[in-house]
Amino acid sequence: MRERRAARDGRRAREFEVFVAGAGGRLLHAAALLTGEPTGDTEAAERLLTAALARTYARWDRLRGEDPYDHTRRTLAALFAHRGHRYRHPRGGLLARLTPQERLVLVLRLYEGVAEEQTAAALGLPVERVRAICTRAVTAMRSAAPRRSAYGTPPSTGTPPSTGTPPSKARRMATEAGTGAGAGTGVAP
Repeated sequence: MRERRAARDGRRAREFEVFVAGAGGRLLHAAALLTGEPTGDTEAAERLLTAALARTYARWDRLRGEDPYDHTRRTLAALFAHRGHRYRHPRGGLLARLTPQERLVLVLRLYEGVAEEQTAAALGLPVERVRAICTRAVTAMRSAAPRRSAYGTPPSTGTPPSTGTPPSKARRMATEAGTGAGAGTGVAP
């Protein structure tokens, strides 16, 4: 009896280790996006993921037929939603400017690819509310992104801000105005 239980526990531990080795990186990245931590400093994300993995391991034998990644992701989202107040003031991660609820919806919908209906069911929200939160979060991220000039370079790289006018047209306009090619336009002759 003890040998059979020890063999079962050993098999369970090996299966779980293989699962974590394969899915741990992606789950940690999702947790870091949720907690709003900068890359390389994932203390809170590691704690959150460890709690989710502990719950998955506790249910491992009962997960037969169910995707352990999906279960762990749902557990991670539920733990984050329950502890979201701890992550109101993130420390500079990619999604740091968003609220915990916006981060959760954005990670589930866009990073993990969970359908709106499933996200709404997991969070106990109407589908329309999930859609509105996702739209608001994407808009906030776009408005905070560095602007690109017409030529694809961010203005902060030392190049003059783009006027939206192609260089050849700017050169022609400057010549016609009698100021010389490219004068005041940031365009070389």
